[in-house]
Amino acid sequence: MQSTWRDLFTGTAPTTASLALLEPLQPHLRALEQGPEQRPLHQPSLAYALLQLDLPPWRVSELLSDHNDFCYRQAITRALDEMQEQGWGEPPVSFCVIVMGSGGRHESLLHPDQDNGLILDDYPPERHAEIDSWFLNLAERFTATLHRADIPYCRGDVMASRPLWRKPISEWREQMRLWMGTRRVRLVQMCNILFDFSPVYGEAGLASDLRDSIFAQRSEAGLFLHEMGELFDESPVALDRFDRLQGDGREAPHPDAINLKRQGLLPLTGALRLMALLKGCPEVSSRARLQWLREQEVISRDMHWRLLGAFERLQARLLAAQLEALRQESVPDNWLDIRCLCDGEKRELQWDLQQIRAFQRKVRQTRI
Repeated sequence: MQSTWRDLFTGTAPTTASLALLEPLQPHLRALEQGPEQRPLHQPSLAYALLQLDLPPWRVSELLSDHNDFCYRQAITRALDEMQEQGWGEPPVSFCVIVMGSGGRHESLLHPDQDNGLILDDYPPERHAEIDSWFLNLAERFTATLHRADIPYCRGDVMASRPLWRKPISEWREQMRLWMGTRRVRLVQMCNILFDFSPVYGEAGLASDLRDSIFAQRSEAGLFLHEMGELFDESPVALDRFDRLQGDGREAPHPDAINLKRQGLLPLTGALRLMALLKGCPEVSSRARLQWLREQEVISRDMHWRLLGAFERLQARLLAAQLEALRQESVPDNWLDIRCLCDGEKRELQWDLQQIRAFQRKVRQTRI
């Protein structure tokens, strides 16, 4: 099929052709103005339209994440307006809503869930009941709106409506000091979600303060960082000991299914997260972390090339599988049917997973 971009200079007025190229996006952009509830109706077709413009899947993933961020801002703005109308008044202190996980890295695909938190400016302890009640109300409103917009509640309760993920910045700092001072598996798992965060609404400086406090704990967090590396074994790449493709079997719909997120993308993003912490990399997205590590000569140019290619191909395969599920009127998930791959594609996937496993070994051997 010929690229739509090949129509750019077919007429006498390239600017007119340029507008025509972007026309398939217009219905989805106009739908955004109608509120976040339109998201489930338009995001899959938005993904199709972006791919038809020959954008690489990793860029489509960024734009889908930006689309989700837009829905977040709509939901929060609506909640603030409703509270103002109902007599709650203005926010009692400055605040920042953060998005974590794949959303924080801007690497979401289709059907994400909520991973969010609230960072509040500090306030006098005697005002806690009043102020926390105000922000609990805000959080419950915007998370409910997002749930209706098909960004469902987090099954692990990683949401601003829960006290653990809603607190003043000083309490966030103390929480990081306590969490990173131990090697308890559950705390490491929660930090793996938290560490990949980005501000989506409010005072971004509060998010910067939280990031600074995390990096400030690195030198005293040796056991914690070691446990992060040990958890690589919890979700190994989808290869057996002979480097043959093999899923872990957990909740698999059939024996030839591989959870490409759990056994492909997450091992890579987890290793990059730990290396970023070890080396003080301030970036959040996987591509930006890889570029920073290459520029700082933490990884070689060859390893950068191998891992970047693996990341982009895994995202492309997963997005294609999700869109195919939608075409068949199924719910998009993270499963890849390897029976649908030709021999060359299987070898390519094996090679990509081998590069990720080799990088995990390198990260485990790295020290601050």
